[in-house]
Amino acid sequence: MATITWLGHACWLIQSGDHSIVLDPYLDTNPAASCKAKDVRADFVLVSHGHFDHCLDAAAIANQCNATLIANFEIATWFEAKQGVKNTVGMNLGGSYQATFGSVKMVPAWHSSMLPDGSYGGAPAGFILQLNEGQRLYFACDTALFSDMRLFAEPTLDLAVLPIGDLYTMGIDDSLAAIKLLNPRIVAPSHFGTWPPIEQDGAGWAARVSKETKSQPRVLRAGESFSV
Repeated sequence: MATITWLGHACWLIQSGDHSIVLDPYLDTNPAASCKAKDVRADFVLVSHGHFDHCLDAAAIANQCNATLIANFEIATWFEAKQGVKNTVGMNLGGSYQATFGSVKMVPAWHSSMLPDGSYGGAPAGFILQLNEGQRLYFACDTALFSDMRLFAEPTLDLAVLPIGDLYTMGIDDSLAAIKLLNPRIVAPSHFGTWPPIEQDGAGWAARVSKETKSQPRVLRAGESFSV
């Protein structure tokens, strides 16, 4: 059984067996975060793209924990050269990496990517994690709706985490369409509520998920967890 914790905005902590993975860490200057970077213990840091609200605390966590940072090649190289991160894995879309917790596959996301200093951030991505304990998890990260999401549904998804904030990513209507393509057992919303431009009604979203799809919605407050 894996434990999934929302740390706020688009940052998630995945704990599986003896392993901890933090995704898109943006905590210290995040007004909606449940903790600070110094409080996070992780073996792996996943970065989906270069925008500040997904990577600003990645180096701090990787360096303090001696964690391995996994991102696209451009981002991994930038963190090694500019932020002194010692352990990096540079990937690209469609590739998989075998880690101690299981495997991570980098899949497309329709978005943009630029690092905090203006450097090119490569192609934005989502991640599919196949955990050693058997769970298959999809983190869409920042993306628009796209029809090829249906390809990620096979064999099955135990969890899909989708953005619902609109403006910068898909909104609620498109997230419902994505859920129908993905057919996950559990679905959780992300990238909403941090600032007024991406405010959304999480309870209303959950009601629609229950009514319009077969998936079980999980809406968390920052710092809350559930099991998969």
